[in-house]
Amino acid sequence: MATWPAVLFALLAAASNALATVLQRRAARTVPLSAGLRLGLLVDLLHRAVWLGGMLAVVAAACFQALALSQGALSVVQPLFVLELPLALLIGRVLLGGRIPRSGWVGVALLVVGLGSALAAAAPTIGTTHAPFDRWVPALAVCAAVIVTAVGAALRRGAGGVRAACFAAATAVGYALTAAMLKDATHAWQTGGPAAFFSTWQTYGFALTGVLAIFLLENAMQSGPLTASQPVLTLGDALLSLSLGVTLFDERVRTGWWLLPEAVGVALVLWGAVLLSRVALARDLTGAQDEAPAAVREGTQPGPTDI
Repeated sequence: MATWPAVLFALLAAASNALATVLQRRAARTVPLSAGLRLGLLVDLLHRAVWLGGMLAVVAAACFQALALSQGALSVVQPLFVLELPLALLIGRVLLGGRIPRSGWVGVALLVVGLGSALAAAAPTIGTTHAPFDRWVPALAVCAAVIVTAVGAALRRGAGGVRAACFAAATAVGYALTAAMLKDATHAWQTGGPAAFFSTWQTYGFALTGVLAIFLLENAMQSGPLTASQPVLTLGDALLSLSLGVTLFDERVRTGWWLLPEAVGVALVLWGAVLLSRVALARDLTGAQDEAPAAVREGTQPGPTDI
């Protein structure tokens, strides 16, 4: 299904992303919400030292992710990133304090068991390490259309669950597409060295898409409750990555009656994600707005004080 180094590097990437979550989401709470898509959001966050520390963790996560994708299938590596939220809860409890209730631990167990069951049943195989350009064209077109549609739907709604879920859906597509291009760029490094890596379009593609995904995630976290955005992001990234792995890199998963345990595993992951998103510590770490004051939602007063 995947080599152990790929799994190890994927787990390290998830842990680095979890640390970034603890730092970035706290920084995101310090900027006001806006009724529209805030193009200046990242500029505001650049002035927060906590957010910059989170970005360093993002860079480490990208390096670990590249190593994981060079060793294993996209349809295995990316689903392991659903462990980011429970890892963020554990790191947040250590660094920021807070308590994880029993329901939170149940959510962690459901998510881990569901992920393991789904991957064991699907048994993804490692396909090719490079996708031909004629496969990239329709994949990029479909992903771009989904992102534009989801963002458009988000902008037509006010702050709340629907807006957050739409931004989360666009973020999930961005994450999956970034991973796919990173896998192809990693292949260029392995076969042609740094010169090939920096001369392939996938390198610049994953960099731009990754920045876009972070921007969309910040807006998702500020738009509504975590219970609306996190399940969409968790399952969306995993399922889209599996789809891109199959269509771009010839990875294969088991079908037939195996679809039943796969569906059960996905359901457990979704259940666990919902439970975890309801944990108070999770909402604090992400800065999700459950009931943001009207003035804050309109961006007319500052958010919570920075740590």
